[in-house]
Amino acid sequence: MHEFDWKEKYHDKIGDAATAMKLIKSGNSVFVGTGCGQPQHLVEALVEHSGHIYDAHIVHLLTMGDAPYVQEKFREKFKMNSFFIADNVRDALERGIGDYTPIFLSEIPLEFESGRIPIDVALISVTPPDVNGQCSLGVSVDIVKSAAANAKYVIAQVNSHMPRTLGNSFVHVNSIDVLVPYDEKIIEIPIPEPDETLRRIGQNIARLVEDGSTIECGIGRIPQALAEWLAHKRDLGVHTEMFSDWIIDLIECGAITCTKKSLNRGKIVASFCMGSQRLYDYIDNNPFFEFYPTEYVNDVSIIRQHDKMVGINVGLEIDLTGQVCADSLGYKFYSGIGGQVDFIRGAARSRSGKAIIAMPSTAKEGTVSRIVPHLTEGAGVVTTRGDVHYVVTEYGIAYLHGKSIRQRVLDLTNIAHPKFRKQLIQAAKAQNYIYQDQIELAWDQVSYPEELEHHATLRDGTEIFFRPIKPVDEPALAEMLYSLSEESVRTRYMTRTVAFPHKDIQQLTNIDYKNDLAIVGVVPGVSGEEVVAIAQYFLDPKTQAAEVAFLVQDEWQKKGMGTFLLEYITQIATQRGLQRFYAKVLPHNRSMLAVFHNSGYSVNIEFDGDVYSVSYDLARQEE
Repeated sequence: MHEFDWKEKYHDKIGDAATAMKLIKSGNSVFVGTGCGQPQHLVEALVEHSGHIYDAHIVHLLTMGDAPYVQEKFREKFKMNSFFIADNVRDALERGIGDYTPIFLSEIPLEFESGRIPIDVALISVTPPDVNGQCSLGVSVDIVKSAAANAKYVIAQVNSHMPRTLGNSFVHVNSIDVLVPYDEKIIEIPIPEPDETLRRIGQNIARLVEDGSTIECGIGRIPQALAEWLAHKRDLGVHTEMFSDWIIDLIECGAITCTKKSLNRGKIVASFCMGSQRLYDYIDNNPFFEFYPTEYVNDVSIIRQHDKMVGINVGLEIDLTGQVCADSLGYKFYSGIGGQVDFIRGAARSRSGKAIIAMPSTAKEGTVSRIVPHLTEGAGVVTTRGDVHYVVTEYGIAYLHGKSIRQRVLDLTNIAHPKFRKQLIQAAKAQNYIYQDQIELAWDQVSYPEELEHHATLRDGTEIFFRPIKPVDEPALAEMLYSLSEESVRTRYMTRTVAFPHKDIQQLTNIDYKNDLAIVGVVPGVSGEEVVAIAQYFLDPKTQAAEVAFLVQDEWQKKGMGTFLLEYITQIATQRGLQRFYAKVLPHNRSMLAVFHNSGYSVNIEFDGDVYSVSYDLARQEE
């Protein structure tokens, strides 16, 4: 069977780049293909053969190759307008050469279709036509398909190196005015090696990704860092505007199967990709991947139909009320809105979906906080405080949706870099966002003991997470305390009624983790973690003796929780060199007395007629 000779069949459409550029007239709007699918040869020809062109408007999403049209010497020839600012045009934009249009990625195609953003000539990259005359747009379908469909003229660089991607990714040769055969390597993007900060962010995001979730990852280094922690997940799906090399390892280890997707089951859906030659070889004619235009991939009504949709996007900074800036550094436009809001809103409306904004806690080598009292002057809000759900840094996860400003301040401060937490609290007080008596810990000296986090299984098989208490636990702890029965209140506080106001509860949640320690048992709840048990000790540094106390919510009692908490907090105290534990127990609190009796220590019990005084040396276990 002889090989199909497309050049012979379509010889009347073939032309060289120089001749094709004559289709471009002064004042025309010229679209340049996206990302690594940029038609580099056509772009070079555009500036080289621009003698007859003045005031042409270059329109693109983001391009990863050279952008010679923004050079000073072509200022009279070309005006640039980008929907997303890449490295190749950022400096030019700062110099006033060019413009930026902030717009949701999902809405750009309609601008082309309606003519509000007219396209006279589209410069695109395609694969050679197949026997049916279909050319694949390869690594960049996104807004390229819409631009080509609405352009007066389409000039296509036919590149045999372009991988043939499947899905709604084809343009028929009859829709192309000039075919310019020119082979060149597809632009490669180096794969960044994640640093420890990014790895911790990836680990925190992975905690939110359940088996069977469908994921979307935005542009940046975080997806690469996340992939490592998703390798143990099962039956993940992908519906994302873009992906990179991270996807290959997750497919090959079996984490990504797409078998549980609600739409396009069994298929990875994307609109463009950027990565290495390994990635381009992997997706070439691979039926597991389907590329669709932006108006489908980024449609909120499509995204939301995926159960357990997890949208993962990045921010540049976030203020204490939850406003996320993602496209500018102050007045300096830096990137773009892209698909962030499309996927934040789509994932938020998905059944069991999660909308995530991720960012390192600091910038400029740790000298500035990305969590700020107010956005930098000139910064724009991309994700509003009403849209924000999960925020993730290397210090943890904050869930903001439906939370008050006061709770947002505490949650965001908890995941800020410790050296900035005190000033964030002070700034929030200045704005009356939080109570004036809110405790200000010396966070640069108080270190959360992550090593004390512990997953355990109770006697009845229930999984529970034990960890040191955090300042953000105040509402959850108060809720647990107010839910206690009268009997539980009396056995713990030796009184029938007691109030748990903010000024008292915050004393329990804002501790130094040294002289005072509290371990809480938490379980997943509708609006975050629910506290169901707490064990505390209060150390007298002079004697190295500590008062110990326990409290278990009524419905969680008689499951072995008290026994575990005593064993665990005793183990911690022993490792830290504490000498003795003591406690007060009411006579009728037989279950707590039994916990102490069965602790394995030589317990000394004295009764004064009202309460038992229980004590034991941590160094003396029973023979």
